[in-house]
Amino acid sequence: MPEFLLSPFPSDILHHNLTISGAISRCDRILSLHYELTGNLEQLAIPPLVNQPNRKRELWQETCFEFFLKPHNSSQYWEFNLSPSGHWNIYHFQDYREGMKEEIKFMILPFLIREENNRVSLNIELNLDAIASPDRVLEVAISTVIKFKNGDLAYYALTHPQKQADFHHQDSFVIQL
Repeated sequence: MPEFLLSPFPSDILHHNLTISGAISRCDRILSLHYELTGNLEQLAIPPLVNQPNRKRELWQETCFEFFLKPHNSSQYWEFNLSPSGHWNIYHFQDYREGMKEEIKFMILPFLIREENNRVSLNIELNLDAIASPDRVLEVAISTVIKFKNGDLAYYALTHPQKQADFHHQDSFVIQL
C-alpha cells in the first residue's frame, strides 16, 4: 500500500505544525484510501460527526479530505469530497475545471471517521466500477483543505505545481494505480 505525506501550500507554511499522511491502494475494482491528520487540532474548525451523513455541496469551504481520480490518457476526472462530519460529494469534470456536475452514479459514499486526542483518521473503500474497468490505470491526486477556527484556510496536497493552490491541475495527479 503506497504511503503519502501531504505538504502545505507554501503560503500556508505557518500552519506547518499539522501532519497529513496516509496510504492508498487498488485491488481490482476496489480503491482503499486512508488519511491521518495529526497535530494541534484544537486550532482547527472540524465539523462534528452527524448521525445521517448525506451529499452536500461546497464541502471544500470547510475542513475536507479530497481526492481526484482520472483514467490514464483521459481528460475527464472525478473529485471526491469527504467531510469529517460524514457528509460527502462527488463531482465529475469533462476536462480541467470544465463541465462540473454532481456524479449521480454514486448514491452513497460510506467512509469511517475517527477523532481522538490530536488525531483524525478517515478510511474509505470505494468500488470503482462507475469510473473505470479494473484493467484501466487511474491517476490520483490527494489533497486536504484545513479550516482554522479563525476562518483561515490551508491547502495540503501531494504537490503544488502552480503559483496558487490548485488541486485540479494535471500535474497534481502524481500517483498511478
